[in-house]
Amino acid sequence: MRWLTPARLATAGLFFLGAAAFVLWLAPANGYDIRLVDPAHPVDPVISVPGEKPGNSNGSIYFVDVRERQARLLERILPWVRADGSDLVPAPKISQTLERRLGQLDMTDSQKVAAVVALNRLGYDVRARSGGVTVLLVQQGSPAAKVLQPDDVIVSLNGKKVASVLALRNALATKRPGTTVRIGYRRNGKVRTAAIETVADPENPKRAIIGVSATDDLTVKLPVRIRFDAGGVGGPSAGLAFALDILQELGRNVAHGKKVAATGELSLDGTVGPIGGVKQKTLGAREAGVDVFLVPAGENAREARRYAKDLPIVPVHNFQQALRALATLAPKA
Repeated sequence: MRWLTPARLATAGLFFLGAAAFVLWLAPANGYDIRLVDPAHPVDPVISVPGEKPGNSNGSIYFVDVRERQARLLERILPWVRADGSDLVPAPKISQTLERRLGQLDMTDSQKVAAVVALNRLGYDVRARSGGVTVLLVQQGSPAAKVLQPDDVIVSLNGKKVASVLALRNALATKRPGTTVRIGYRRNGKVRTAAIETVADPENPKRAIIGVSATDDLTVKLPVRIRFDAGGVGGPSAGLAFALDILQELGRNVAHGKKVAATGELSLDGTVGPIGGVKQKTLGAREAGVDVFLVPAGENAREARRYAKDLPIVPVHNFQQALRALATLAPKA
C-alpha cells in the first residue's frame, strides 16, 4: 500500500484547486456583466464625408467605448482575477440580442444627431425634427409597465415637451426615486397622460427612471450624405466625437495638432449629455495615448479625473464649448 506523502497531498490539493478554479471560470455569474477597458479608437475610419478635405493640422479625433460581456463566477467571487480597470455590474434584464439591438439603435440616433449638429455649425441647410421618444421596450415589473407599451411615443413629462431620450433623461435627473411624474404619450395618434412613480436606477441609486428603453422619433434630411461604419459598437456616447470629426474632415481645424478623445451624448441643440462607463473610457483614452479627453461636465468629469492621472480632462456642457476649449488649449509641445 502506498502512503500519501505530504508532497503527494500538496500535488493533489493543487490539482483539485486548479480544477475548481477552471470550473468557476467556465460557469457564468448569472445576473452580472463585466465592463472591460477598450483603447480609444480614431473616428476618421468610421466616417466618410463627400468632399473630405485635408485637415489644417495632423491632429485627430478619437471615440471611446466599453467592452461588456457576461461575468464569470470566478470573477464575481474573486475580484483580483478581473482584468485591470474592469467593473462588475448588474446585467440588464433583457436578452443579449435585444440589448445589442437597442445599442445599435442608440448608435444610429447618435450618428444622425452628430451630422445635424456639425453641418448646422458649418451653415448648411439641415432639416431635423423630433416628434418625441419612441418606446422600444418596457421592463417587466417596472412602473411604466402598467401604462406604456412598445411603439408608444412619449411627448411630455409634467407638462413640458420631451423631444429626445436625452431630454427625458435630463428631466428625470431632477427627480428623486419614488417621485410620481405625469407622462404624456401618443398611442395610435391619440395623446394620453398617466401618472408613473419613478424608481431608482440599479446602476445609480440616486437617479430616477421609469423603466423603458427608447429611441428618438427623429426625422433628418441632410444636404451632405455622411456614411458611418462603427462596426459592432453601440450606444449614444460617441455623438460628440462624431460631430467633431465631421468638422475636421470638412476642413475645420478642430484638433489643433492634438490627439483628442471625446465622449458625450449629443442632442440636436448641441447639448452634451452624460454617459456611462466613465472609468473604463478614461482608462481607454489613456491607453490610446491621447493628449486631452473631453467629457460631459458634472459627475462624469469628476469621475474621469479620478482615473486620468496625467491626462487632461476638459468638462463640456455643449458642442460650442467643446470647440472653444480645443481652440484655446495650449499648443502641443
